[in-house]
Amino acid sequence: MRRHWLLAGSIIGAIAEAALAQPLPAHHAAPVAQSARLSQSLAEGWRFRQADAQGAQAPDFDDGDWEQVVVPHSWNRVGYYDPGAGTGSQTRDSVNKAQGIGWYRLGFATPAMAKGQRLWLQFDAASRVADVWLNGKLLGRHEGGFSRFRFDATEALRADGRNILAVRVDNSHPAPGTATANAFPLTGDFFVYGGLYRPVSLIVTDAVHFDMLDFGGPGVYARTDAITAEGAKVGVRAKLRNDGARAFTGRLVTRLVDADGAVAAENIAEIRIAKGQGRESAFDLVVPRPRLWQGVDDPHLYQLVVELRGAKGEVLDSLAQDFGIRQIQLDPDKGMILNGKAVRLKGVGLHQDREGKGWALGEEDIADTFATIRDMGANSIRLTHYQHGEPIHRLADRHGFILWDEIALVTAWTLTPDQQESPAGLVANARQQLQEMIRQNYNHASVALWGIANEVDFGPNRPDFLGKAPDIVPDPAPLLRELNALSKSEDPSRPTTMATCCEDHGMQGIPVVADLADTSGVNRYYGWYYGKPAELGAHLDHLHAKRPMQPLAVAEYGAGGAFSIHSDDPLGGPIDMAGRRQPEEYQSWVHEQSWPVIAVRPYLFASWLWNSFDFSSTARREGDSQDINTKGLVSYDGKTRKDAFYYYRANWSAEPTVHITGRRYADRAYGVTDIRVYSNASATELRLNGRSLGVRRDCVNRICIWPQVRLDPGANRLTATGQFAGGAVEDGIEWKLDPARRNLFRIDSGAVVAAEVREGRFGSDAFFSGGTAGTMDRFARGKPPQLAAIAGNPDRDLLTTYREGDFGYSVPLDNGRYMLSLTFVEPSAKPGERQFTVLADGQVLLRDFDIATTAEALLHAITRSFPVIVSNGRLDLRFVPVRGKAIVSAVEITPRR
Repeated sequence: MRRHWLLAGSIIGAIAEAALAQPLPAHHAAPVAQSARLSQSLAEGWRFRQADAQGAQAPDFDDGDWEQVVVPHSWNRVGYYDPGAGTGSQTRDSVNKAQGIGWYRLGFATPAMAKGQRLWLQFDAASRVADVWLNGKLLGRHEGGFSRFRFDATEALRADGRNILAVRVDNSHPAPGTATANAFPLTGDFFVYGGLYRPVSLIVTDAVHFDMLDFGGPGVYARTDAITAEGAKVGVRAKLRNDGARAFTGRLVTRLVDADGAVAAENIAEIRIAKGQGRESAFDLVVPRPRLWQGVDDPHLYQLVVELRGAKGEVLDSLAQDFGIRQIQLDPDKGMILNGKAVRLKGVGLHQDREGKGWALGEEDIADTFATIRDMGANSIRLTHYQHGEPIHRLADRHGFILWDEIALVTAWTLTPDQQESPAGLVANARQQLQEMIRQNYNHASVALWGIANEVDFGPNRPDFLGKAPDIVPDPAPLLRELNALSKSEDPSRPTTMATCCEDHGMQGIPVVADLADTSGVNRYYGWYYGKPAELGAHLDHLHAKRPMQPLAVAEYGAGGAFSIHSDDPLGGPIDMAGRRQPEEYQSWVHEQSWPVIAVRPYLFASWLWNSFDFSSTARREGDSQDINTKGLVSYDGKTRKDAFYYYRANWSAEPTVHITGRRYADRAYGVTDIRVYSNASATELRLNGRSLGVRRDCVNRICIWPQVRLDPGANRLTATGQFAGGAVEDGIEWKLDPARRNLFRIDSGAVVAAEVREGRFGSDAFFSGGTAGTMDRFARGKPPQLAAIAGNPDRDLLTTYREGDFGYSVPLDNGRYMLSLTFVEPSAKPGERQFTVLADGQVLLRDFDIATTAEALLHAITRSFPVIVSNGRLDLRFVPVRGKAIVSAVEITPRR
């Protein structure tokens, strides 16, 4: 049998049993805790098994064949891109979506401890239920996968100083009777990883200490109560505990210390605590002439230093944490007011996973994530859909970001269809998660909002992939009222909020719950799941007018975008919100349309786009990925930024930004295209293979457009140069055009993404005006598509889409002789119900054309070809209805020799 012992952070490898029996060498002993607490990371030396292991809590259990891991750790690896995406490293063979039980075991030596000191085990998170044993003694269970928790391990320590820590974690999907039945979330559009995915540490304190069992919080809580011309008043509460054998008399010394070491404010209080008891001490710090925490403009931080001193002045316990003096108000008409100054929050949503690591991120990973968001120009993050860890809160404090924190109450709050209210265990867990989140993050200046729920208002409209809604939807209001009241009692200084999906949105039977929190955040996907982005504004105005005294924000908006799927015109046809047709260009278009609508509404105190990064969700197979939600503006591994990222950088950031869109659409289908550049320069010049295409100045919406640029055969080097006060900034990409395609236009009508055909290549629908796009296939979210059986042409996927109505095409061509071929399919009309005329440059090609009369049957393709002559640099086609709507499925224009 082998064991591995952790000695003050050092690992003894595989050694003989006899050697383990010898006294520990003095130079390997952990340092003695002198006057204040000792904290020791338990990162290395763990043994892990991804399965249940009966008896693994026993100290003498043989774990010699278990995997050696480093904590933070998760066994799950979820989601991968198709090879053509050109990003990511996970594959079908490298993923691990198993949810269930995992065991961790670690040997560690007891640090040298003075008499009466206490040893605590601290877990920054364990997903989603954790049972913890030390030397075979059960210390306790923690339910909930997102918060810090601690156990007093003192009485379980072995006399010889050699300890075995065993942890059983379970991330099984909650179901009645399971260990996870009382652990939110019950469902959600994200994957719940398993493991000890945040740090584990041991902490040694004196017998008299700040309360270590206060919902994982620091035991000291401070907030800014007033800011006046004379100064600021900071209220402090300290929760103290005396686990010693006699009463304690001493002092509590509290200081606010500025960055230069100067003491800005101090309070000294005499403290007496009876043995075995706890007490709370509350007092004020008065700070004359404070330097305020003013968000990204000036994220000034003091250090809040709190010392618990004994009768002789010795430090028995101490804490130090960043603290910003600030006050935030939310005005229903003016938005967010930070220290009297209006601040517009431009934010992103964020999940905590990353490809290759899942949730087991190191601080360097979190810092990289945060740096990417900062570089976009954001100043706020919605930490979705659960409590995130300490590192990102600390970064937000130091860089002036505003945070929305929320618990994992997502979509569902009961376990079975017959339950009409949350069981007591789930209510208790929701309360616990809220109290843990508030106390653990109370001192962070960056935290502005406590979120109590996300999208619990689907009612009977819940998407099937989130679990079919019960026939009679339980009322979420009682639980929400309880959580709102609990939040106000825990922290009356911060408003509550929740994100809703469905109010006044055409859905039937939804519960209206937005008024059960102080503020309302709406998740609205105009242009993606429904409607058009231009409709967002009127909807927001309606909600603001409905509750004019409640501050309102947009909590989610956006669209999916694939790296390897592209469109020549994002309005060419319908996207597939749950399937493959998610071109990167469409995602950009939705954001280009949505942000200006949001930006001009001052009553919105914030907006958070969805999402900063692609993230894992086993409910999804979309775009060019599997088990990934594609709405991120950055790839799942954090390395590749989509075009839409630079749209926001150009609009939000003061940093010079020049970005040519479409760099991943390098092999072009058409020889003529619009070229778009996101630029915040006063003047931007575009060059193609060295020749200037002109300058655009102060581009509206930060989008500079050069319309219908004719590409060169072969390589096309595009260079955009923006002029800034500090000098020129340049971006360059390269496209290629098959020389044979210079005057060859093969258009897949009604398709936002061109279908693949047996021979040659089509582009997506482009160069059109008027009409609407449609498809003969039928799609339903979460179900296989019903594909139309089209006869008469083997390229079924090409012909299933169409453009119909009263419409035209204006195709730029060199003057000359061409063959025009039009392919038609009648989806539903009977003979005589659909008739239309087709003209080319005003000349009639087809008059009163009736597909149903001409073709052999419905869904039968027919093609008509015509020689045409182009003399004015373009071919103008018109499809004019006579009866019903005109329609076409494919347009081909090929040069004639």
